[in-house]
Amino acid sequence: MADIRKTLARALAALLLLPAAALAQPQSGIRTDAVVALTLEPPHLDPTAGAAAAIDEITYHNVFEGLTRIDETGAVVPGLAESWTVSDDGLVYSFTLRDGVQFHDGTMFDSADVEFSFERAMAEDSVNAQKQYFDAIAEIETPSPTEVVITLAEPDGLFLFNMGQGDAVIVAPETAETNKTDPVGTGPFRFDRWLQGDRIVLAKADTYRDPDAIALDQVTFRIIADPPAQIAALLAGDVDAVPNIGAPEALGAFENDPRFAIDVGTTEGETVMAVNWRREPFDDPLVRQAIMHAIDRQAIVEGAQFGFGTPIGSHFAPHNPAYVDLTGLYPHDPDRARELLAEAGYPDGFSATLKLPPPSYARRGGEIIQAQLGRVGIEVTLEPIEWAQWLDQVFGNNDYDMTIVSHVEPMDIGIYARGLDYYFGYDNPAFTDLIDRLDATTNEAERTALYQEAQTILGEDLAAIFLFQLAKVGVHDADLLGMWKNTPVPAVDMTDVRWAE
Repeated sequence: MADIRKTLARALAALLLLPAAALAQPQSGIRTDAVVALTLEPPHLDPTAGAAAAIDEITYHNVFEGLTRIDETGAVVPGLAESWTVSDDGLVYSFTLRDGVQFHDGTMFDSADVEFSFERAMAEDSVNAQKQYFDAIAEIETPSPTEVVITLAEPDGLFLFNMGQGDAVIVAPETAETNKTDPVGTGPFRFDRWLQGDRIVLAKADTYRDPDAIALDQVTFRIIADPPAQIAALLAGDVDAVPNIGAPEALGAFENDPRFAIDVGTTEGETVMAVNWRREPFDDPLVRQAIMHAIDRQAIVEGAQFGFGTPIGSHFAPHNPAYVDLTGLYPHDPDRARELLAEAGYPDGFSATLKLPPPSYARRGGEIIQAQLGRVGIEVTLEPIEWAQWLDQVFGNNDYDMTIVSHVEPMDIGIYARGLDYYFGYDNPAFTDLIDRLDATTNEAERTALYQEAQTILGEDLAAIFLFQLAKVGVHDADLLGMWKNTPVPAVDMTDVRWAE
């Protein structure tokens, strides 16, 4: 009997050492689970109540859905609305909703849920991070359970696009207040469990309207902040994919290994060093120009991202047709930086702190910038902080001198029109007026011209110190199909992911 117990114990121990993938093999031999590593743990799981992109990475279209959806190409496609029409004046949007859709708790979705979700986002006490998406809405009508008619006060050229963002997903009144810890949506995956600091697990939702379209029964998002640990987990088979790898220099370990596939694509992540306009000396344009002249963007891309990334001179993605290259406005010129500092009254430079959230682009980029600014007399003290601290201190309370972050929301140049309400502290009435005109313009050629004018204002003002466009560098098991190459929205959409037969 003792020998039997020992044998069983050894067998159990060996089983526990197997990667999760081995435990999820169905009898057909095709896996039905996937383990994905993410760098940042979200503060909660309600995309309508927080600015952290880490929320959308897990919940976008996996758990929650909007009227429209943004696909991998950045196109607007049907979501909970199967079709829509727009009036000739661009003011009335008539949506036909999918029939028979259920929330994960079994309650039915209908037009009342759309009305509730948008009125909640528009409310005076709304905590929606993109409340301005709903500013143009004048009236919401629900003629039937499958019809929603939204009338705008003025045209909004991005309305359908914005309705496909995570901030505009549809939630149920019965569960809206508990979505932060127990999210209930209409998507193909339901929330299963969250082991704080370790993983978030989603399971295939038996309430989903088209279960045969979803190949995975379980998706586990592992939180692995340390880049070397991400690499080790991939090589050991503990995770199947790292959509945004934190150590691009390690790609050589995977390039000639047939077990893995490498995806290098684009993101909407404008990486900037924000300077606090509320504080001296950053309110002085000469100082901002000096900082920009002191910085070598390409050296940051090479040193922090190992060549993955594109230098930018304003807040706009280089792959967008409306992009203007403004990197030549304030080129790398340390001598000119010193002259400007002296002209601004800082011949010996000054001291400042640089708060750095966890992503490697920020931590590594901060070290390079510290050295570059030091060469012109600006003494920078690096202050590494956790993501929750960044959201509280920097984003929430404007308590910082400088900070580095990637803004990954698509087409978000309008954030600079939020004035003193936003953490930059940038307040230019001419720019705000331009964004108002842009929002009300639906003609694409006119929108392009306005986008280019907006980029120029930001670039000339140095509303932030514009660094580079973040590239998407992902590694995954070669047999795991359907992972997004590009990231038009901050999402790790698992709805089309499956294992090769």
